[in-house]
Amino acid sequence: MKKKNVILLAAFVFLISNVKVQAQNFKKIFNGKDLSGWVVPQPNNDNWVVKGKELIVTSSEDRKGSNLWTEKSYKNFVFEAEYQNISGVVDSGIFLRSDKDQIQIGISGSLKRDLTGSPYIPGKGYPKEAKLGNSLNDKGWNTLKIQVVGNTYVVWLNGVAVNSYTSETIPEEGPIGIQLHPGNVMSIKYRNIKLAEL
Repeated sequence: MKKKNVILLAAFVFLISNVKVQAQNFKKIFNGKDLSGWVVPQPNNDNWVVKGKELIVTSSEDRKGSNLWTEKSYKNFVFEAEYQNISGVVDSGIFLRSDKDQIQIGISGSLKRDLTGSPYIPGKGYPKEAKLGNSLNDKGWNTLKIQVVGNTYVVWLNGVAVNSYTSETIPEEGPIGIQLHPGNVMSIKYRNIKLAEL
């Protein structure tokens, strides 16, 4: 094995190990009872409903969409959540520190195909597509994990590393958001939303 490949493999193993070490520091940022700690867009129009310890995200008749943001801002962190696609053309995602960097969940509105795990950046589109392989379970619960350190983030889907990207647009600090994309009739639900600050 070439020296360069050995160095890259060691760096990758370090990243994975770092996430496992930090797992003990995870804290719930969604309590499963209500939306305390989140900035709920108004009017809510039942787009964001908590039921049975799950956050149910559903488009309304106007299909305008909206974003749910944490009240708190974060620097370096590991975010983890489970999600399940319920109905329609699911187009959602997780915003990282602002609405400039997003990890896609579901079908891209512009490219009309599944780009789960891929970063979306306004003006750049999807600069690096995720390599999903067999990591995605469309009909059941999926676990999305995102590690953000500085301007680099790594994405895991159901325990499989599917993407890494270094961004030129991500701010140093900011809230985390969940997207309900406008234009679609869709429903997705989330549970066990937690975060470990690094």
